Amino acid sequence: MQIPLQIAFKDLDRSDSIESRIRQKAERLDQFASDIIRCRVMLEPVAKHHIHQTLYKVRIDVTLPGKTICVTREPSLHWEHGEIHTAIGEAFDLTIRQLEDYVRRRRGEVKSHQGQPVGRVTRLVPHKDCGFLETTDGREVYFHRHSVLNNQFQSLEVGAEVVFLEEEGDKGPQASTVRVLRNHRNHQSEDERMGRDGATSEE
Repeated sequence: MQIPLQIAFKDLDRSDSIESRIRQKAERLDQFASDIIRCRVMLEPVAKHHIHQTLYKVRIDVTLPGKTICVTREPSLHWEHGEIHTAIGEAFDLTIRQLEDYVRRRRGEVKSHQGQPVGRVTRLVPHKDCGFLETTDGREVYFHRHSVLNNQFQSLEVGAEVVFLEEEGDKGPQASTVRVLRNHRNHQSEDERMGRDGATSEE
């Protein structure tokens, strides 16, 4: 997890034991997706059962490159499922299932990248953690560093070939799940090596 876990208690006193349970559960998430950026957990009492037991709502937001998974565990009508530690456990179980589904879909998308749009990086703006790529039909598409798979934004160069998924963002089209096919430096090195080999063979 790139950003420390965030825990919010809404209309509820902070508890060390509850925080400890949440942290234990959150640590497991990295086993199911290695590129989690952040995780936010919010607990909120929403009702009291007729035997005076408080029921709780638990919301978990997990942010990955180009994707946010949101899970809200609403309190059960059955009092035996309203205990806060049980609610936390069920919320994380739901989150893990959604993470597993998302990672499976993403792996399938990456393996079938031949069907994805291909682009070339045209601009990088490191101080704003973003860049732009040009599509095969000449459009410019924005992407954020967190959308670049395998944390390759820092080594990305103008001219790099990528495949990506396109989605509509707040300010227009943006690329998500950007996968680097070949960096410009590597491409250039291969061309230069071929050029040298060609010159040698001609001699």
